[in-house]
Amino acid sequence: MRAELRMTAEKPQLRALIFDFDGLVVDTESAIYEAWRELYLSQGHDLPLPTYVQCVGSVFGHYDPMAALEALTGAPVDWPVLLPIKDQRIKSGQVDLDTLPGVRELLLEARGLGLPCVIASSSERRHLSGWMERTGIGHHFDFIHTRDDVERAKPFPDLFLAAATSLGVLPEETLVLEDSLNGLRAAAAAGAPCVIVPSPVTTGLDFTGATAILPTLAGVTVEQLRQLHARHVPAERAVS
Repeated sequence: MRAELRMTAEKPQLRALIFDFDGLVVDTESAIYEAWRELYLSQGHDLPLPTYVQCVGSVFGHYDPMAALEALTGAPVDWPVLLPIKDQRIKSGQVDLDTLPGVRELLLEARGLGLPCVIASSSERRHLSGWMERTGIGHHFDFIHTRDDVERAKPFPDLFLAAATSLGVLPEETLVLEDSLNGLRAAAAAGAPCVIVPSPVTTGLDFTGATAILPTLAGVTVEQLRQLHARHVPAERAVS
């Protein structure tokens, strides 16, 4: 018998927003990439952006620029000298950073509507804690989940599953806001709809499978995100 499509259940409603951090809330990624590229150039090699983005939104176990540089040079790299220089370059490149356009407004609106917001980041907790203090936005988030809290970082689904569990909602009842391919893959693996807002580092990547791709969060409202969430969730399934 030919399969027929029919309504089987109500669509899941949007009950929480899950935010990535680096590249979505604050553009920390541009300074990090430029610092790594300068380090590579000092050793006679370039670090193309399409190569580096393999580790954006994840950890160096997915793509390790240190191991990659050692493979390129074929010789020992003086990391005790080079890494502090890189770290100082990152620090100076991030000194004037604040939240990206639209982030504070969206958090304020969500809080006013009683819509929980959570961070799920592949960065370390100390990194997130420092930025929460610096930007003063920590109180907007019900929970902050980092790679210290899970066995596997993105592109595995652990962080998004933990975020949903902490709020007592299903992954499909959340909307993930991300800027990276690793984040998109993690959301898909968790069964959560994902809206991509590319950062300068991830602009131009193929985000096939995203619920939507937005150029910025500036002017984006909770109602617009509800509509995107509803668009993503299938209302029908095939039955025999």
